[in-house]
Amino acid sequence: MQATVKAYDRETRSGSVLLDDGSEMPFGALAFDAGGLRLLRLGQRVNIAVEGEWITAITLSTFPLP
Repeated sequence: MQATVKAYDRETRSGSVLLDDGSEMPFGALAFDAGGLRLLRLGQRVNIAVEGEWITAITLSTFPLP
């Protein structure tokens, strides 16, 4: 699933994304770490893996999900 970065805090490695339907979904440091990223920019397109109501991994849209 793809989304757009709405907020990202470098210190906590957490933030939120906007799904294509306009809804917002938060992600935590574990999801950020699972994607192998170093940082995110606001407005950046990303791929996310979701289980239930939780994002389990987030990575750039050009990278495969783990």
